[in-house]
Amino acid sequence: MADHFPTVGVEEEYFLVDASQRTVVAAAPRILARAKPVLGDLVTGEASRYQVEGKTPPCGTLGELRHELRRVRSAVVTAAAQEGLRPLASGTPLLGVRTPIPLSGDPHYLPQFEMFRSLYDTFVFCGLHVHVQVPDREHAVLVSNHLRPWLPVLVALAANSPFWEERDSGYCSWRPLGAARWPVAGPPPYFSSAAHYDALAASLQEIGATRGERSLYWDVRPCAHLPTVEIRAMDVPTSVEEAAVFAVLVRALVVRALERVRRGDPGPAMDEALLRAAYWRCARDGLTGHSLDPRTSRLVPTTLQVRRLLEHARPALAEHGELPRVTAALRHLVTHGGGAERQRSVHARAGSLLDVVDDLATRTAAGLAPAPARGPRLPGTERTAAT
Repeated sequence: MADHFPTVGVEEEYFLVDASQRTVVAAAPRILARAKPVLGDLVTGEASRYQVEGKTPPCGTLGELRHELRRVRSAVVTAAAQEGLRPLASGTPLLGVRTPIPLSGDPHYLPQFEMFRSLYDTFVFCGLHVHVQVPDREHAVLVSNHLRPWLPVLVALAANSPFWEERDSGYCSWRPLGAARWPVAGPPPYFSSAAHYDALAASLQEIGATRGERSLYWDVRPCAHLPTVEIRAMDVPTSVEEAAVFAVLVRALVVRALERVRRGDPGPAMDEALLRAAYWRCARDGLTGHSLDPRTSRLVPTTLQVRRLLEHARPALAEHGELPRVTAALRHLVTHGGGAERQRSVHARAGSLLDVVDDLATRTAAGLAPAPARGPRLPGTERTAAT
């Protein structure tokens, strides 16, 4: 096990919804103006004005990470409430998206808007990004190779985006499908070294498929400005507890990968076509379906892959005292379902996406601040027998 246990930090994105109408609102500049005096650089905008992003500082323990997530969410919830809005932690928006989406005025995004054009018209997703400390860029790239086989299972565990364009998409996690249209997205290629990574990144920029490292949207990548590896495969979870558990689980996977990298193991060269197919299966079926066993290239129940993931991460989780909490959380997800199942359950029980928005907003703010009262039901949104 590593002599020094790495720190972990989280970025999570939220939609902004009107407390009465429950539709997304292009209010990011107003929320940032209220939240930044409290959070500073720990809150930022996104490509769309429907969203803001909260960030934690680097944390050493699960308790510290949970505290920081609550602190950041609480400030965003308070800022939103002052504008009659509620933050929503869901991988996709549910109601009121206007196409093309209202884009940010942040100068950072302007070259990308020009380059990718109509790809941004419907690019409105919220993810959980986990940063884990690594010694250097070389280690970050080789760690990526070891994480690749586990990424589909992480997609299934965190699946929280079943609705798209105000209907059930048929997928537990629609977000990876929406992002797959980009020239550089999804599971990363296998890299032999940091030099290999840098050479491919330079070639992609030269042909105009990227604009610098920040538009390399692979689901594992070395951070361009921090000594971390960033894992981006997961939908944003609705609860703070799930976000914290997923983050320390990812850290444990990185710790195990670092052990192997230090022994000279560059990681398994899993076939990219099979990896993308495994993504698709896990995004479609979530925890109720099947996933690819990278050792046999055969489908196995995703719940079995979750158990194998936990066994693989067990030594690192146990060393840092996180094993009981993570085990309990994964057992609950496997037994009762995750974010996608909860969204569908509310919709089936209550009959309207309005109720799903209310439930998501309440869970997003749970334990942080009193939730605003529910708004009136809008005409024309009641469930019909055919829904």
